Amino acid sequence: MSLRTEQSAVTVTVTVLGLGPMGRSLAGAFLDAGLRTTVWNRTPGRDRELVARGAAGSPSAEEAVAASGVTVVCVVNYDAVDAVLRREAVTGALKGRTVVNLSADTPGRARDTAAWAAEHGVRYLDGAVMTPATTIGTPAAVFIHSGPEELYREHRPVLQALGGTHTHLGEEIGRAAAYDIALLDIFWTAMAGYAHALAVARAEGITARELAPFAKGIGDILPPIFEATAQEADNGDYPGEGNPITSAVSSMAHIVHTSEAHGIDAGVMRAAEAVVRRAIDLGHGADGFTRIAEFLGRR
Repeated sequence: MSLRTEQSAVTVTVTVLGLGPMGRSLAGAFLDAGLRTTVWNRTPGRDRELVARGAAGSPSAEEAVAASGVTVVCVVNYDAVDAVLRREAVTGALKGRTVVNLSADTPGRARDTAAWAAEHGVRYLDGAVMTPATTIGTPAAVFIHSGPEELYREHRPVLQALGGTHTHLGEEIGRAAAYDIALLDIFWTAMAGYAHALAVARAEGITARELAPFAKGIGDILPPIFEATAQEADNGDYPGEGNPITSAVSSMAHIVHTSEAHGIDAGVMRAAEAVVRRAIDLGHGADGFTRIAEFLGRR
């Protein structure tokens, strides 16, 4: 039975706090699914388009959260979350209601927010959006959640209005944020590497458009490597047949040399090379590259 059909018996309501690009997309998906949606943003005016589509604009955060049984929060970080939710009037209005926090921050901040929620009688789920705002409301959207499973199951029909896949990662409240940090680590490290590659290529007379199809080929290599090395990392066994760490460090040195010959900062690659050399010095030169995960942070 669809969410729209279920509403014939009861009107489903939801509040969205935070109307940046992602927040507007979340609210829009709720509206498209037929949910009665209340919206609020600290900066006035961002709700105009949503109100024109049928959302209820609220003059204050406390009135916004009081309008619904579940409030979805999507702001820049947990400092912004605290600035809104921990105001006395808002906290009081949230008592007995559910907050689904889709803002990005650290696992520690998620646990702190959950402790605050429990202290004030607020039901709390943490989560993260792992795909761009343009995917919200489509099958391509990806959401992860953590917190009480019973609470997640209760609100899953509302969350599914956002489209895509929703995965409950466990009851430990910081788990979604931990996944988010690890996955964004992959993304931003890769993007930093791509930006650096563009700088080196440009210095050698290669345009970004010329490099792009080959860069995509490199990107396509990574998913099977992630899958193949996952078990190795969990087992602490890193076979290096075909591509030992000693081969990797040689390539890294070439990148550093070429970059610096053009006056391009090679600090990120130098840092990675230093960790690899430390692993080699400790007798792991014949191992696979993911062995360095054990040495990151060691001095």
